[in-house]
Amino acid sequence: MNSTAVRFFDTTLRDGEQAPGYSMNIEEKVRMARQLEALGVDIVEAGFAIASPGDFASVQAIAGAVKTPVVASLSRALVKDIDAAWDAVKGAKKPRIHTFLATSDLHLACKLKMSREQALSRIADAVKYARNLCDDVEFSLEDASRTDRDYMCRVVEAAIAAGATTINLPDTVGCATPREIREMVSNVMERVPAIDRAVVSLHCHNDLGLAVANTLAGLAAGARQAECCIAGIGERAGNAALEEIVMNLRTRRDVYGLDYAIRTEEIAKTAKLLSSITGVKLAPNKPIVGQNAFAHESGIHQHGVMADVKTYEIMTPESVGVKKTALVLGKHSGRHAFSQRLSELGYSLDKETEDRLFAAFKVLADRKKTVEDRDLAALVDTANGHVPGENDWKLVNYVVSSSNRMFSTACVTLVKGGKTATESAFGTGPIFASIRAVEKLVKHPFSLEDFQIQAVTERRDALGEVSVKISDASGTYRGRGVSTDIIEGSILSTLDAVNRMMLGSASALGSGAASSVQRTYEDDDLLSGRTDR
Repeated sequence: MNSTAVRFFDTTLRDGEQAPGYSMNIEEKVRMARQLEALGVDIVEAGFAIASPGDFASVQAIAGAVKTPVVASLSRALVKDIDAAWDAVKGAKKPRIHTFLATSDLHLACKLKMSREQALSRIADAVKYARNLCDDVEFSLEDASRTDRDYMCRVVEAAIAAGATTINLPDTVGCATPREIREMVSNVMERVPAIDRAVVSLHCHNDLGLAVANTLAGLAAGARQAECCIAGIGERAGNAALEEIVMNLRTRRDVYGLDYAIRTEEIAKTAKLLSSITGVKLAPNKPIVGQNAFAHESGIHQHGVMADVKTYEIMTPESVGVKKTALVLGKHSGRHAFSQRLSELGYSLDKETEDRLFAAFKVLADRKKTVEDRDLAALVDTANGHVPGENDWKLVNYVVSSSNRMFSTACVTLVKGGKTATESAFGTGPIFASIRAVEKLVKHPFSLEDFQIQAVTERRDALGEVSVKISDASGTYRGRGVSTDIIEGSILSTLDAVNRMMLGSASALGSGAASSVQRTYEDDDLLSGRTDR
């Protein structure tokens, strides 16, 4: 390995997905893994195989879906965990077993109830067992930043002797400072004789906002693997953000002098896909990938940028995949201009998806004077989700009546398989009433777990993006809808989730799972449990 080359170990699909609100199904994980491959990450940590049958299946699916990156599965230092990890990744072109054990005195005494010597023996046995299965084994010293430095060196030496090819030194609780991380890495690099037989890695959490700074400090001290997540997602306050680490290395090569395989032009697309899959929006001021990262409103800044863009931009938007263009899209735009803009924004769609997207664009263009890039991105995200089928429910029209002195009424007409149906419902607001009418039409009870509305753009004709999460006995389902009308967007997002739910419920029933609880639509409030008719 080149002594200046940094390996990027992406754990978006493991540590990142463990964060509340970021769970993904197998199909979504595979889509994300393929984009991580396009981004150029060196290692994809696909999951924690022993955690659940779903996690095992997703790791196995990713192992078969990507070719270039190493595919890793996390495991505790237990034989059953290591066996599960190996069974999940062994089909990968480049498999890795990633095993770990806590090494700080606090964790040993309070969590593991074992002595340092017992832990040392467990580590050596686990790594040796894993290495007999797989040539690529990573060992992580959980809570390394709070581990006694002498004991740390003993652990690292034992792990390498047992066959570990990567040694990870995590700042598990995000409490270290850059100086402490630099000293920790230097201590291991200088005191462990066999350290040249393994790659030293950093996995820093962001509890004090220092994850990226700590990772860069570790790389400067000799670590050559950075463990990180797209947009810095992960447990608690998250992990070090991949895009921030790599753009530091690119922008300040004069300081770090390190190389990487990341294709930075794929960064914006990757972050956008993550947001689309999880339904969690990126903060506007998020470095590198936030919508304001390359925006200038201040008159002083605008004047400087017009004179020379380098006055206020230390990197170009194009370097992270954000495209600038003067082409304006509106209701008079044709298919060629539409396709060109999509290409300039980095999207490559099949003809069927682009046809559906163009039809949606024309509807939107009739309602707005100008369709902006963010509008197009929202439409693409919706088009890349659940593909409407012949047996899906689709919106025909709706009528609502609402007042601050009476319950709202919604009358909704849907079509499925060429047949239309109409239902009306009451609610405490027009959106609530509309969703209740949808539930009556589909005749499948569900609970509304989450509902979010966000304007994609500014001004009165802004495109609104609605995200919902519903659940039934078979599982939880997300839906998204975009429209300049928030009621229409709410119905579209609900139908998107409902169509996913009907597929999931049919699959569950086919395998013998219990069906949803039956309810009387006329007497029971379908969403909130209140009777307000």
